[in-house]
Amino acid sequence: MANQDLSRRDFLQTTAAAAAAAGVGSALPAMAADAPAMDKSKVPSFNEKMEYRRLGKTNLWVSAVCLGGHWKQIDKFAPKAMKSKSWLAVDVKNEQFMANRKAVIDRCMEVGINYVDACTREEVVAYSDAIGPQRRDKMIFGFSWYQEEMRNPKFRTCAKLLETLEKGMKAANLEVVDLWRIVMHERSSSHTEKEVEEMMKALETARKQGKCRFTGLSSHDRPHVAKMIEKYPDIVQVVVMPYTADTKALPTDSLFDVLKKCDVGFLGIKPFSSHSIFKGDGTPDSPHKEADNKLARLAIRYILCNPAVTAPIPGLLTAAQVDNLAQAVIERREKGMMDLAEARELREAMDRSWASLPEGYQWLHDWRYV
Repeated sequence: MANQDLSRRDFLQTTAAAAAAAGVGSALPAMAADAPAMDKSKVPSFNEKMEYRRLGKTNLWVSAVCLGGHWKQIDKFAPKAMKSKSWLAVDVKNEQFMANRKAVIDRCMEVGINYVDACTREEVVAYSDAIGPQRRDKMIFGFSWYQEEMRNPKFRTCAKLLETLEKGMKAANLEVVDLWRIVMHERSSSHTEKEVEEMMKALETARKQGKCRFTGLSSHDRPHVAKMIEKYPDIVQVVVMPYTADTKALPTDSLFDVLKKCDVGFLGIKPFSSHSIFKGDGTPDSPHKEADNKLARLAIRYILCNPAVTAPIPGLLTAAQVDNLAQAVIERREKGMMDLAEARELREAMDRSWASLPEGYQWLHDWRYV
């Protein structure tokens, strides 16, 4: 398995990466003592080939890789839908765009991916339409409308947040939201204690009123997330935060210790470091297609080694990309730990990634050790 030409530096790096990927067959999220076992009949879009993980105290079972709401680079697949260069500047009613989103959702359901995370107005509307009312029970829906939530100073009260939820549910024809996970400032500790209290009150009220089944939040502020989990353990059931293919748990005082202790589900964004891990652009005719597909699978295998991670939630542009990540879950189960060549390949890709991160994503460096 070892490559005889490895330098000492390469050997140490790849061995460390391989060690991080060891024991993948048993690296499942810890179950709370009183947690019910998985009932296959109640798992949406269940597929025997997919792995499912318990989303913390929600007791929902979600696929080991899920669908993130972002569709960056969608202009390459639905150019007629774009109103400007921004990935959010898309006509969500455009037939070309919706055909793409429906194809991705359809394939997710077929391979057993059963959670989609929508955190913008456009995503909420588009994915609700792509799923359709007849298939709502086939996909767990994560809801947030960040434009009118905590990042907007006009919406930092319980009353205004509840208005946003109702407005979004009406726009998306949702009778109930599976998970309302409010988007906070990336540095969520910049919110006042009063603002956080209002947010928690809104989440708790919505759940009591039956408008949402479960509640959580999105933040990039690890110390503040830990404090909110411990202060509001019954409300913070799920957190959405970054997790890359190079993220490692600190030996002490890791946020993951808090997640496990409080039985909180964790959905990881930016698993591919805003696509900087890849050489190609994700299009079917890219000369880097096969190499990038392999890197995507290696990244998912690495991330799933941390039992505190419920699932990474990458944005996916095609049904073929869905198939590729479903294959990553199969490879994780069948191959076990990465060999040294695979570990070195992922290590080199992440070294390139860190060196080429876009200016707006330099903050990802803060997620190398958590």
